[in-house]
Amino acid sequence: MAKAAGATEIRLGPIARLVRFVRQVIAELKKVVRPTRQELITYSSVVVVFVVIVMAFIFGIDTLIGRAVMWVFG
Repeated sequence: MAKAAGATEIRLGPIARLVRFVRQVIAELKKVVRPTRQELITYSSVVVVFVVIVMAFIFGIDTLIGRAVMWVFG
């Protein structure tokens, strides 16, 4: 693996790498935005409605294929 010209890499020990990792995790967690109660209800409703629609679609396709198989082999 080639290094960039003039780039110096400092090797850190395992404890220093762990501390840096934990600090980076905390910094990323501070960026997280939690949804409000209303947003959470809206998002959950959208997911439930979508799942019900997909369930109905799959049920319909399964029923049609089942009847077709029964008609052909029945």
